[in-house]
Amino acid sequence: MSLDKNKVKEIAFLARLSIQDSELEQSTQELNNILGLMDQLGEIDTGDAEPMAHPLDMSQRLREDQVIEDDLSEEFHEIAPKTGNNHFLVPTVIE
Repeated sequence: MSLDKNKVKEIAFLARLSIQDSELEQSTQELNNILGLMDQLGEIDTGDAEPMAHPLDMSQRLREDQVIEDDLSEEFHEIAPKTGNNHFLVPTVIE
């Protein structure tokens, strides 16, 4: 895929980027280089590659989930000015 200057202007407009006319030629060339590299990556046969959970093929050490705090939600609901069904009610700000 190759981009021309008009497409680069369109992309810049959609991305809300300001590209000066003096930078347009260089930006077009750089984007075409990036797209060329993406095409090269797309040609690589990855059918035999096994998926990895970590890019360095390391496993993460995870700790067991443990509850370390008491459930104080009932106490907080008792002191709240207004509550609903297990949630706090607040005044309407925007009508």
